[in-house]
Amino acid sequence: MKTILIKCLLIAGGIIIALPVKGVKINAEKVGSKINITIDGKYFTSYIFSTDEKYPFFYPVNGPLSGGSVTSMRNAVYPHHTSLFFGCDMVNGGNYWQEGLERGRIISVNARVEKEGGDTVIITDECIWSRPGALSPIKDTRRIIITAPSSSLTRIDFEITMEMLMDVQIPKTNHSLFSARMAADLAVTNGGTMINAEGAKSEKETFGKNSAWIDFYGKRGTITEGLAILQHPSNPWFPSPWFTRDYGFMSPTPMYWPENGEVTFLKKGSSLNLRYRVLVHAGNSDEARISEAFDKYSKE
Repeated sequence: MKTILIKCLLIAGGIIIALPVKGVKINAEKVGSKINITIDGKYFTSYIFSTDEKYPFFYPVNGPLSGGSVTSMRNAVYPHHTSLFFGCDMVNGGNYWQEGLERGRIISVNARVEKEGGDTVIITDECIWSRPGALSPIKDTRRIIITAPSSSLTRIDFEITMEMLMDVQIPKTNHSLFSARMAADLAVTNGGTMINAEGAKSEKETFGKNSAWIDFYGKRGTITEGLAILQHPSNPWFPSPWFTRDYGFMSPTPMYWPENGEVTFLKKGSSLNLRYRVLVHAGNSDEARISEAFDKYSKE
């Protein structure tokens, strides 16, 4: 008996109702310095870990309806914004965020596909934070889980452990940890919406505010798509304050608001365990049920 894939949206009173995707198949293939992910044969994203890149990142991150990326790579004004990524500036005098490989790099040493071909893809990686003439301050390990709970939602779960290989000092910096640069057509400056868990909107209301999540979405022709970042309650500094920009940037950024106001200190041998959930969705925050999704995530 053939499995029938149900992939449709019901529109009722302007509300998008996503039907569960039955029998979905998610595949991952490692090709050179990329791991390409497809959902039922449709290209979704790539995990890119090239030797000439600053850090590993995901690009594109394609929306469930349009098939176009909800994130952007980089531009001449902000070349250090690379789609969906993880890094940090000002680490023991190095720079593991902004352009310039000689200033520091996060090097993937063991990117692999742990599981694929069913309803889940799991990618693991080990990364060394390295720069010429200096000992590596940090090693991080990553477990990335990709699922498609419905026809209007794709989910990427990040579990990242940062191990301090020496005493680490990070002076106050707005460039730290998990981040997303949105596609230009979804930016607030182009008519998009950025909203946090408390209902605050735009850079003016969300910048520096502690919140469990932020969602960024906008119109694409007749449809609406977006991307939300959820912080897990087990994270240190939860809920971190957010560095936000109306032109399309968001990051829960504890290092810009250090506890002593100046420097974040991390002892040799200590670890930071960080979890984030990224929801690539159709509809606005209410239609995508971002608040409900966070409630469920917080209990996992």
